[in-house]
Amino acid sequence: MYSILIVDDEPDVRVLMEQKFRRQLRDEKFTLQFAGDGVEALEVLNGDDNIAMVLTDINMPRMDGLTLLDEIQKLKDSNLKTVVVSAYGDIANIRTAMNRGAFDFVTKPIDFGDLEMTIQKTLDEIHRLREALLAKSQLSSLQYDLSTAARIQQKIIPKTFPPFPDKKQIDIYASMDAAKDVGGDFYDYFFIDNERLAFLIGDVSGKGVPAAIYMAICRTMLRAVASQVADPGECLRRVNKMLIPDSDITTFVTVFYGVLNIRTGSVKYCNGGHDLPLVLRADGSVETLEDTQGLLLGKFEPIDFETERVNLNKGDILVLTTDGVAEAMNKEQDFYTTEKLEETLKEIGGGKKPKEVTEDIIASVKGFVNGYEQSDDITMLLVQYNG
Repeated sequence: MYSILIVDDEPDVRVLMEQKFRRQLRDEKFTLQFAGDGVEALEVLNGDDNIAMVLTDINMPRMDGLTLLDEIQKLKDSNLKTVVVSAYGDIANIRTAMNRGAFDFVTKPIDFGDLEMTIQKTLDEIHRLREALLAKSQLSSLQYDLSTAARIQQKIIPKTFPPFPDKKQIDIYASMDAAKDVGGDFYDYFFIDNERLAFLIGDVSGKGVPAAIYMAICRTMLRAVASQVADPGECLRRVNKMLIPDSDITTFVTVFYGVLNIRTGSVKYCNGGHDLPLVLRADGSVETLEDTQGLLLGKFEPIDFETERVNLNKGDILVLTTDGVAEAMNKEQDFYTTEKLEETLKEIGGGKKPKEVTEDIIASVKGFVNGYEQSDDITMLLVQYNG
């Protein structure tokens, strides 16, 4: 509810105003406060942050209305609006008042119908300004939130390629094209021992800082458990159990986790509710990995996670993506789809390095969406076995 400060040295103003606006006061449209001059008005304004509007006479003792306008300009509350009451035809004072920040004016003798419309117009403007300031504040908060989330996300994901230049048996490349709202996509890779490369890709539900923090927790847990547990299915089972206490009803993560033996090309893997990777064989054929038993993580417990195996031959590439690839959308609201990704990989063919294949996929997706703004990150991790 708005509060209006009426500044006038006439003794009967209070009774008159409360009588004329009794309906609005009864309906709690606004409240009225009173001051006898500019000095008293400033004391009231400095002690009450709820005052939204000042209705002031110009001619008053100690401090007149024009001087009061100057003093109001020095106050912190930029939403405060002032309406001056001036003698009819007193153009000079009205012009001065408007130049000193008055929002509007009414003339004496006061037409209370006109005054009521002026008050309503002023309160409407105050409401509009407050809504705009609130939206600006919320936008700033959101921008800070997204900026923080983006920093967390970028700190977590590896960005140096090739990551293991001394390991000629493998080649790795990854890409993340962030959407307008920072999502929860992440990927990671690390050696468990001299022969076993762990790699994973995941997508946390939600956006912003909560998703980024949960993403960091998932990555840390996966790394910690993977160093102790050889079996991918058992690894995800333990991570899921650890995540349950940190999850709320809307928080979960999908993860594909694999372990590549760089000596043999054998890959053990487990899928936790994630989009299944594709294999681009060296001969140009494309396969979808067999799914494993296992739901998303952080939501249900207990869950059994199954481990499957696939063999990579020299030149084969595992193509891991988040759903932002298959669900990339154009302005006609059509999805890119997994089928389209398979077609693209077949067109790309075998014999290319992960970086080249990634760039070709990105070009295909960008050509499909044709500049249409995406709501989800587009993330890929490609792992090639070189034998």
